[in-house]
Amino acid sequence: MKRLLPLILLIPMVVFATGQGEKAAETTVGTKTPITFTMFNAEVNPNWDEFQSPVAQEIKKRTGVTLEIEFAVGDPKQKLAVMAASGDYPDLVYAKGDLNLLKDAGGILQLDELIDQYGPNLKKMYGQFYDRLRWSKEDPHIYYVGSYPVHDPIIVPNGLFWLQHAVVLELGFPRLETLKDFENAIKTYHAKHPTINGQPTIPMTLLADGWRFLISVTNPAWAATGGSDDGEWYVDQTTFRAVRHHTREIEREYFRWLNHMWNEGLLDKESFIQKYDQYKAKIASGRVLALADAGWEISEPVTALRQAGMEERMYGQYPIVISEDVVCRVNQSPGYTGGWGVALTVDCKDPARAIEFLDWLATEEAQILTHWGIEGVHWKYDENGKRVFLPEIDEMRRTDPAFSKKTGIGNYSYPFPQWGRIKDSTGNYIMPDSEPEDQIKNYTEVEKKVLAGYGARMWMDLFPGPDEFPPKPYGAAWMVRIDDSDLVAIDNRVRDDIGMRRIPEAIMAPPEKFDEIWDAYLKEMEEAGLPRLTEEFNRLLRERIELWNPGFQFPE
Repeated sequence: MKRLLPLILLIPMVVFATGQGEKAAETTVGTKTPITFTMFNAEVNPNWDEFQSPVAQEIKKRTGVTLEIEFAVGDPKQKLAVMAASGDYPDLVYAKGDLNLLKDAGGILQLDELIDQYGPNLKKMYGQFYDRLRWSKEDPHIYYVGSYPVHDPIIVPNGLFWLQHAVVLELGFPRLETLKDFENAIKTYHAKHPTINGQPTIPMTLLADGWRFLISVTNPAWAATGGSDDGEWYVDQTTFRAVRHHTREIEREYFRWLNHMWNEGLLDKESFIQKYDQYKAKIASGRVLALADAGWEISEPVTALRQAGMEERMYGQYPIVISEDVVCRVNQSPGYTGGWGVALTVDCKDPARAIEFLDWLATEEAQILTHWGIEGVHWKYDENGKRVFLPEIDEMRRTDPAFSKKTGIGNYSYPFPQWGRIKDSTGNYIMPDSEPEDQIKNYTEVEKKVLAGYGARMWMDLFPGPDEFPPKPYGAAWMVRIDDSDLVAIDNRVRDDIGMRRIPEAIMAPPEKFDEIWDAYLKEMEEAGLPRLTEEFNRLLRERIELWNPGFQFPE
């Protein structure tokens, strides 16, 4: 039986090769013949509209394409691993940072020739950054079309520390620069207001639900210690050498501060057991004074606060760092990040039509539709020729958490190709809220009062801007792929099995036990193979810098 195995294994490959030929012959490219593409998206989208929204139906009308999208439930890696093992794929897939699971299994298509033939708008959109879509130096083919905006100047700060407006208003706009400042404001207000709306006030809460642990528990550590968003890594901006960011001694002090907050009763005792829905409900109740999180993760409950008229319980962003000698670098630009995107699988029923559709999404027509909606229904041109939302739509997008579900606006932008904050042929920006005045218009009166109290017009004014730092020549380190399965296993073990266990243990420990637990954490990561992982990551990082920046001079 074993002697027959190689022949048996060849059969599906022959069928697939024949099938691909048939698909190419039967393609409906160049037509609006109705076609449905299935897709797996490794993100979670509570506002998915089942392709029934006005924007979705307009996409169908203009292209003939319907999308059936399955979103992640639980850990998306498990779903992707099942796909790879079974060989059963949807037409399209957005795997975030785990596309290598499908690539290694032979489950995705090379797109170079398809883009050459059917993707002129994609090529135009990516322009000088087109080579950033290439897989690696060893494998320079293209396997996905990038998801993040190509042109994305930072006009909204990437800060991770949030404090309720009510706190700063009552305390007379206190200095908010260091963790000690942040803590003092929280502690003082909490002492004065032990309850809010009849419920116990929560001084500060964290979110440790699955992968969100990385966003709320560990990312703020690099933000407070002079890092920018490189995920689980810290990259020295002089040497371009990377280390796991938790291993830096300065970050030990950030987690020591969380340990202090825990033992002082200022950190929510449910931080490490609550689910995302519970976390959002707490925020929406108006009784959480402070957060350490990404803006996109708290946007839904903050919108609910606005809808409920609790504007003073919404949050401001502040450039909090561990000490006065640390510079807040959260707004250092990665340029176009390149590394994640939508791929076509080997089971895609019509690859040419799929690329044609993705290419259409890169047109000006589609970019306006997906970001703004339908002219006359969602937006219009004002007397000055500026594209503006209709008043009722403008109000809805600010106050209704289900805005995207009801309209479809935003549901077909990410993770699909995006131009970003750039002007179209009419002189208007592709993305809403791309000008300072648009941002200010979205602020509540309470927000404007808080900003005025700090001598600012925008939240960005409180932070060092991106022009104060050179763009990172590698994009974002969290998008650097590690293909070696053994190293991926080490990465997962260090991050999930060890980090998600040891870090909460250290935070919740008595103060005198903190260093002992933290030292054990560092030792356990080392024994799990972190040095080997770090060595390979630095090799890949250097290769990416060389691939993206020909002639780049590394320091001696």
